[in-house]
Amino acid sequence: MTLIYVILAVLAVFILWMIGVYNGLIRLRNRTKESWSDIDVQLKRRYDLIPNLVSSVKGYMTHERGLLENVTKFRAEAMKAQEAGDTQGIVRAENQLGGFMRDLKVAMEAYPDLKANQQVGQLMDELSDTENKIMASRRFYNGNVRDFNTKMEVFPTNMIASMLKFTKFEFFEIEDAKERQNVEVKL
Repeated sequence: MTLIYVILAVLAVFILWMIGVYNGLIRLRNRTKESWSDIDVQLKRRYDLIPNLVSSVKGYMTHERGLLENVTKFRAEAMKAQEAGDTQGIVRAENQLGGFMRDLKVAMEAYPDLKANQQVGQLMDELSDTENKIMASRRFYNGNVRDFNTKMEVFPTNMIASMLKFTKFEFFEIEDAKERQNVEVKL
């Protein structure tokens, strides 16, 4: 009779442990998904600001029309990837868009009249604020991805995660070597 109680106690502890591991994985997965939605919110804000900025700048920057066209093109690609739910497409388009936005900021430095324009100044401040929020959201997302992926890789959680078909998340990484370079400002 005592053996049955011991077996039942061990079984109960095992079941409680499995429930704890499962709930921990779910909690981390949901936190990671939430942090991805934070990135989405900031990207939407960026997408809304870009057309206003481009239209305000167009009249001044006749020589950089190609740059403005690329910013518009990559904004459209990023929005299409976001609508499709293509995470890798979003990362790729956002990396390209970020590079062109930095180029646009640098190009604007060459136009003192443009920099003095109050509307353009406000838009640039908003865009800079948005870029900082996107960067913070990426760091938060990548931290959650790290925690979730680590939890999935450590023993014995890795066995339960594989049995329950949990999959790793991908980090939001910089793909373009251009983004890793210093921005050159020529005056």
